[in-house]
Amino acid sequence: MTTPRPNRNVHRFAVFTAACTFLLLVAGALVTSNDAGLSVPDWPLSYGSLTPPMVGGIFYEHGHRMIASFVGLLSIVLAVWLWRVESRRPPTKRWLRWLGVAALGAIIAQGLLGGLTVLFFLRPSVSSAHAILAQLFFATVASIALFTSAWWEQKTGLWLRDFRSPSIHTLVLITVAAVFVQLILGAALRHKAFGIIPHLAGAVVVTGLIFLVAGALRRRFPGVPELRLAARGLHSLIGLQLLLGAAAWWSRSYASSFPQPIAVMVALTVAHVVMGALVLVSSVLVALVCYRLVRPAGALLGSVEPRPSAAD
Repeated sequence: MTTPRPNRNVHRFAVFTAACTFLLLVAGALVTSNDAGLSVPDWPLSYGSLTPPMVGGIFYEHGHRMIASFVGLLSIVLAVWLWRVESRRPPTKRWLRWLGVAALGAIIAQGLLGGLTVLFFLRPSVSSAHAILAQLFFATVASIALFTSAWWEQKTGLWLRDFRSPSIHTLVLITVAAVFVQLILGAALRHKAFGIIPHLAGAVVVTGLIFLVAGALRRRFPGVPELRLAARGLHSLIGLQLLLGAAAWWSRSYASSFPQPIAVMVALTVAHVVMGALVLVSSVLVALVCYRLVRPAGALLGSVEPRPSAAD
C-alpha cells in the first residue's frame, strides 16, 4: 500500500505563513527601534478605531498590529488545514496536527502579550516575553513548513550513522538552546532590562558553538549535500549577524556623520534583530535535518555510513 504523501498546498501555505511571520518580526523591530511602542495608548483598537491616522509612530505601531492580525488569520487557516488533510501514518498525523494547534496558541498568546506591553507601559519583562515568543512562533511555523515538505517524507529510513563524540545531535541541541538564550539576552537588552555585557558574552558562546557544529557537519558527513549546505548556511548567517551587531553598536556612537543618522541606526538595528531570528530558525531546522538523516552509532539496520574524511 502506498504511503500517503504530505499535501503540497499545505506546505506552500506554511512557507507563506513563515515568510509573513518574518515580515511581522521586521515590523516589530521597527516599532522598538523607532521608540513607537506607546504611540498608540489603547488596545486592541488604536485610538478607538481600526483605521487611525497613519502618521508618526502610529504608522509603525498600528502597522505592526495589522500584520500581526493577518499572521493570526494565516495561523488559524494553517491549524485547521493540517487537522483536516494531514493523512500520513498515525504518529506523524497526531503530532503534526497538534504542532499546528501549538502555533495557533502561540500567536494568540503573542497578541495578548503585545496588548499587555501597551497596558503595562512597556514593562521590560512583558516586552521581552513578547519579543521572545515571536521568535518561538517563527521557529514553529518554519518547522511545520519542513515537516510538510516532500523532502522530509522522502528521507524516511535513509539513516546515516554518527560514530563521533559528542554526537551531532548533542551539538545541535546545545547550539539551539544557546541561540535561544542569546535571543532572550538580546530582547532584554533592547527593552532595557540590563546592560550589554551578558549579550556580548552570549554572542561569543553562540559563535563558538555554531562554528563547532558547522565544522562537525563538514568533517563527519562530507558526502551529504544537505548537511554541507547547512554548515555553509550557519557560517554565513553567524558571520553576517556579527557584522550587523558591530555595525549597529557603531551606529549609536559614530553615525552622526551621516545625513540621516537615526535612519542608519534604525536600519542596522532592525537588520541585526531579524538576522538573530534567522539564526535561531536556521539552527532549529539544521537540528531537525540532523535528526532526520543521522542515527547514533548504536543504530542497527538501514543505516548508511558516511564517508570518512581526511580531516578526522
